[in-house]
Parts: sequence; C-alpha cells; structure tokens
Amino acid sequence: MSRLTDKVAIVTGAARGLGRGIAERLAAEGATLVVTDVNAEGAQQAAQEIGGTALGLGCDVSDYASVEAMAEEVTQRFGRIDVLVNNAGWDKAAPFLELERDLWPRIIGINLYGVLNTSHVILPIMAEQGSGSVVNISSDAGRVGSSGEAVYSAAKGGVIAFTKSTARELARRKVRVNCICPGPSDTQLFAEFAGDNQGLRDALIKAIPMRRLGQPEDVAGAVAFLASEDASFVTGQTLSVSGGLTMS
Repeated sequence: MSRLTDKVAIVTGAARGLGRGIAERLAAEGATLVVTDVNAEGAQQAAQEIGGTALGLGCDVSDYASVEAMAEEVTQRFGRIDVLVNNAGWDKAAPFLELERDLWPRIIGINLYGVLNTSHVILPIMAEQGSGSVVNISSDAGRVGSSGEAVYSAAKGGVIAFTKSTARELARRKVRVNCICPGPSDTQLFAEFAGDNQGLRDALIKAIPMRRLGQPEDVAGAVAFLASEDASFVTGQTLSVSGGLTMS
C-alpha cells in the first residue's frame, strides 16, 4: 500500500516547478491531490495531467478570501484535508538597497502571509480531525541569508520560525508541522531569477558539494516522507535539501 492512500493533499503553487514535482510524487504515493496555483488554468492542466482524482483550483495564497474559498471547495468535495504543502513562492533578485519598495509587500505577501493564510484556514480543520501534516517550503536563504534576496530571506526565515511555533501549538491535536529548505533548484523560477547569467549557475554548482542543482524530485521525496506516517514522531523540524550547500 502506498504511504498516502486515502489522504487528501493540497499543494500550493503547484502548476509548475517544485510544486508540480511535489504534487506528482504525492499522487504517486496514493494521495488525492488538490493542485492550487494563482494561475488557475495552469493548476487545472497540471491536475489533468496528474490524472486520477486530482483537482486543480485557482488560489492566490496572499488573499485570505481566496484561500477560504479554496479550502471550502476541498472540504465540500472530499470531506477532509490531511496534508498541506505550502509551496507557493515568488521573488525578484536585486540588492536590498536597489529593490523597489513597492515589491516588498508582494514578496512578503506571497512567501510569508501566504503560509499564514493557508495555515489559519486549514489548521483548524486538521485540529478538529485530530490528524494532519503540514509541510512548509522555506529556503536555505531563510537559514543563512542570500545576497540579492534580502526581503525574500526575511520572509522565508519567518516561515521557519512560524513552523516551529505552530508545531508546538498543534502537537496535542496530532497535527504535525515541518519545514523543508531547498537549496538552488533547477526550475523555471530559478531560470527567471538567474536570467542569462551562466556564471551564477556555474558558481552555485561549484559551491554545492554534490556538484549539481537540485531537482523537483529531490524536494518531493522529502515532502512525501514528512507528509506520511513514516514521520509520525517528527514535528517542528527544518530539513535542508541542498546537496550539502548548507549543513546543520
């Protein structure tokens, strides 16, 4: 039997990249997948390609009402929510002193408030069930900082601290909350971030002890473990999936 059979799992920002890889892995583990993305058409296409009982829904995690509507549709259709993967994220690379102030709220809104919004709506559902697993996708930038990503790093650091706090608060309700920090990963978002800067890509690969960028399946495997009962005694933890770029 697959590890997530009969589990209903929501993955945010799952139309592409890491989120898509996570969604595909959880579905392969037997979960009923809810693929959400601010790009509703992309979410629906991803769900169709994943197949089975997968459902694609548009959701802007930075908008509380949008999250409420998504969660209501999921509970009406499936009756429960067992796994929440807070993957949605966005950034624009620039030194802090050059980053337009108007972009600060967007970066924090998606990367930090997005996690607060989904957690505030979905954690009570899990608490009432007396079971659930939340996996927040932070970043190694939130652990050690990252040049050109100061506001993003601040938001992702907040996700790590929020993970620990909610894990403590929900433990007695049998709801686990953990965090994964991917290192540089070979995704479309990274390509947009790096642009044509092959030197940046090469420098990152050289800095990673395992000498390659991460792939979506690297993160997806860690998420599947934390979402499953194999991690039934694991909560409040932060795991870097970075090829050894950061070690703790």
